[in-house]
Amino acid sequence: MKKENLLKLSQMKTAKLFTVALFATILFTSCSSDDDTPEIVNEEEVITTLTVTLVPSGTGEVVTLQTQDLDGDGPDDPVITVSGNLTSGETYQGSIVLLNETIDPAEDVTEEVEEESDDHQFFYTIGSSLDVTTAYTSYDEDGNPLGTEFTLTTGAASSGNLTFTLIHQPTKPNSGLSDAGGETDAEATFSVTVE
Repeated sequence: MKKENLLKLSQMKTAKLFTVALFATILFTSCSSDDDTPEIVNEEEVITTLTVTLVPSGTGEVVTLQTQDLDGDGPDDPVITVSGNLTSGETYQGSIVLLNETIDPAEDVTEEVEEESDDHQFFYTIGSSLDVTTAYTSYDEDGNPLGTEFTLTTGAASSGNLTFTLIHQPTKPNSGLSDAGGETDAEATFSVTVE
């Protein structure tokens, strides 16, 4: 009789273990996700300061264009500075630096934009009265324009607006800002004089 009780007890333990294992398996599989790998959220960068440096290839002086907006959407207007005038008949090597100065030390956002070059593009909009042309010299991995580096060539004496627009996730390739889509990460307009 003892053997029968031991056998029944052993069978009961086995049945209980099997039931617990089955329940755990059902619970585990019902909690698993059939979704693919979740999409990585790539948030827009915080950009407080945009600086354009124009270095002449000839005798002109270096010109710096900067906009700084430390309070973002706050009540204070951005501080816009232009260090001097452009020289007519000159070609400038241009570079753009983006900073997030809400943190200390300031973060160089340019590096992130260049690392994610497929998801970014700068556009240069030249006012109709300003006699300058621009050309891209920095590109993404597919050979599409990025625009953190460029050339700016001046013509005759003139003055007008020069706007730099950074688009996040533009359609590439595109024919310009009008069909790029995406969202604006940064935009700055400078009043520029060529003399």
